[in-house]
Amino acid sequence: MTASEGEDDYFDDEMDMALGDAVDMPTFSQILEMDEPGDREFSSSIVFGFFDQVEETFASMDKAVEAKNLEELSSLGHFLKGSSATLGLVRVRDGCEKIQRFGKLENEDGSSEPNADLCLERIKEALAAVKTDYQVAESRLREFYKAEGGLDA
Repeated sequence: MTASEGEDDYFDDEMDMALGDAVDMPTFSQILEMDEPGDREFSSSIVFGFFDQVEETFASMDKAVEAKNLEELSSLGHFLKGSSATLGLVRVRDGCEKIQRFGKLENEDGSSEPNADLCLERIKEALAAVKTDYQVAESRLREFYKAEGGLDA
């Protein structure tokens, strides 16, 4: 094993510890591989752009909950599921999948659930959990980028 390979292993272990279970490291590492050596500008632009996107999507979801618009909630859940999966935010992704299903009047397993009020209550619960999971992931990612190069967190 060369010195650089050992350093990469150490760096991977450090990242795993810093990001914990909030981020799927194999997925997130694919984003990091697109960076120039020693420069996290590319990946940070993707991650920080995602943060903005999430805040806007959460605001839209809150409005859709108020309006009891299950179809819109399903669509927004689908949208956020995809972008969170790209970064490896598996808890956020999984919660958004629940929102998507409940918005389609489905149970978590995809079976039909005709009670719209029940689905809306499930969406409220899932959305609260997604927001909490997102806050954990966002905090850890901001700390990671701050440590990586003093990027504004």
